[in-house]
Amino acid sequence: MIRQRFSSIKKDLKSKTSKEGWILPRPESSFADPGAWTNIDCDVTPIERRTWSAWTMFGYWFSDALNAQSWMAPASIIALGLTWREAVVCIIFGSLVCTVPLVLNGMVGAKIHVPYPVAIRASFGWYFSRFAIVTRAITALFWHAIQTYTGSTAMTQIIRAIWPSYLDIPNHIPEGVGITTQGMVSHLIFWSVQFPILLIPPHKLKWFFVAKCVLVLVVSIAMVITMTSKAGGTGEIWTLPYGVEGSDRSWLILSSLSSITGGWATMATNIPDFTRYLKSDKGVYWQVLFLPGIQLVLGLFGIICCSAAKVVYGRYIWDPLEIAAQWDGPAGRCGAFFVGLCWVVAQIGTNLSANVISCANDICCLFPKYVNIKRGVIFATITAAWIMQPWKIIYSAQSLLAFMAGLGIFLAPIAAMLSADFWVVHKQHYDVPGLYRAHGRYRYNKWGTNWRAVVAFIVSVSPTLPGMAASVNPAIGPTIGDANKLYFMFYIWGYISAFAVYSILSHFFPSPETQIDHTIYEDSDIISAAEDKADSDVADEKKAAEVETSAV
Repeated sequence: MIRQRFSSIKKDLKSKTSKEGWILPRPESSFADPGAWTNIDCDVTPIERRTWSAWTMFGYWFSDALNAQSWMAPASIIALGLTWREAVVCIIFGSLVCTVPLVLNGMVGAKIHVPYPVAIRASFGWYFSRFAIVTRAITALFWHAIQTYTGSTAMTQIIRAIWPSYLDIPNHIPEGVGITTQGMVSHLIFWSVQFPILLIPPHKLKWFFVAKCVLVLVVSIAMVITMTSKAGGTGEIWTLPYGVEGSDRSWLILSSLSSITGGWATMATNIPDFTRYLKSDKGVYWQVLFLPGIQLVLGLFGIICCSAAKVVYGRYIWDPLEIAAQWDGPAGRCGAFFVGLCWVVAQIGTNLSANVISCANDICCLFPKYVNIKRGVIFATITAAWIMQPWKIIYSAQSLLAFMAGLGIFLAPIAAMLSADFWVVHKQHYDVPGLYRAHGRYRYNKWGTNWRAVVAFIVSVSPTLPGMAASVNPAIGPTIGDANKLYFMFYIWGYISAFAVYSILSHFFPSPETQIDHTIYEDSDIISAAEDKADSDVADEKKAAEVETSAV
C-alpha cells in the first residue's frame, strides 16, 4: 500500500514537469465555448455547494471584520484630531455607505451563483473584464501579505507566553531587511498554521467563521474587562478636545468616513465570490446590519482599551497585541496567550474571507485550464507571504501602504458598474451561459470591451488621481491646491459617478444584443423560450383566424 502510494506521488510529480501535466479535468457541465476551458470553481455553483445561510453570512462578516486593523480603526481618526464621537460616526456611516454595493453586488452572486470574475464580464466585456479582475487580484495579494505579517506578531505572543525566552533569540538578519530572526520564525510558524486552513473549500468554511465569531468576541470582551479593571475605569479619552476646527474639521470627518468605506472597497467589489454559496438570496440583506454593527463594537473595544492603556502604561496603545505584550507573570502570560490565539484565528479568517479566496477566484478564472481555487490559494499565499516580503512593505514603504488604501479609487467604479449593470441596465436578467463564451452575448465588439464602462471608469477615477498622488507623496500636496478635497470622498464620488455615467450611457446608447426579458440559466432555456414564443405565435394566429371567422 505504501509502495503504491509513493509510486502514485512519483508519477504525479513526474507529470508536473511538463505543461500538459498541469491541465485540469474539464467538467462536463461547463458552459465554455468548444475548445475553450473552464473548471468547476469558475462554473455556476452547483446546488450541493449552496450551503450558506444568513447565519453563515453573520459568521462570515465576523470572520472578515474582526481583525487587528478593525480594532485599531479609531486610532487613525482620533490621532488626526477628531474625538471618539466623530470616530464612532465615521465607523457607522462609513460602514453603512459600503453596505450599498455589498447588498447590490451580493445579490448578483446569490441570484445567478457565479463568481465575481465571471459576473463582471456582463458590464466590462470579455477582455476588458480582465483589467477589473487583475486590479482586484493585485489588491488581494498586497493585503494578504500585510494581514499575514500581522498574524505573525500574534503568533509571537502565543509562543512567548509559553516560552518567555523566545523573545531573546539572537538576531542574525541585517536591520535593513526589516525583520529579525525571531520575527522570521514567527512568520514561518504562522504561515505554516494558516496554509492548510486556506486549502479548505469555501463551501465548507461556515463552521470556521462561526468558531472565529465566538472566540474573538469572548476574548475581546475579556480584554476590555481586564484593562478597565487595571485602570480603575475607562480613562480620559472620552474628554479629549478637538484637534482641528472649522472647515478643516468637516473635511477631516468626510475623509475619515471615506477611508472607512474604502477599507471595504475590495469586499464590495467581489462579494459575489461568497454570496454564490447562499441557499437563499435573503441572507444578502442582513449585511446592512452585520458590517456596521461588528465594526462599531470592535471599534469601541479599541477605544476603551486604548484609553485604559494610557492610565496603566502611561501612553495610548491602539494595537491589542502590543497591549498583551506588556503582560508578564503567570497570569499575564496566560492572558497574552489567549489574546495571541484570538488574533491568530482572526487574521486567518480575514485572509480567508477577504484576500486569498478572492485572489484564487480571480486567478482560476483567468487561467481555468491550469488553475482551480486550491492551486490559486497556493500561488496567492506563497507569493504574498514570501515573494512580496511583507515585512519590507511595512518597514520601509509607508507611501506604498497609502497607495494601497488609495486603490479604492479604482475599485469603487468597478463595484459601481457591476451594480448598475445588474440592477439598472439588465434589470437582474443575465444570460448565464453567455457569460462563459468569448463570442457570446457580452463580448460587445471585436475588442471584447464595453466602451460605456471605459468612459464611466475614466470619469470616476481621473478627478481623484491628484489627491491620491498627494497622499502617497505629501510634498506635492501644495501644488494641487483644493484638488485633493475630492479625494477626501473618493469612494462616495467614485461609486456614484461611475454608477450614474454607466447607467445613462447604457440608456441612451444601449447594446440590444445583451437585453433579455428573463434570466437564462441553461442553454435549454433559450430553446424553451424559442418554443414558447413559437407556440404563442401559433396561438395568436389561431385566435385571429377564429375572430375573423366569427366576424364573417
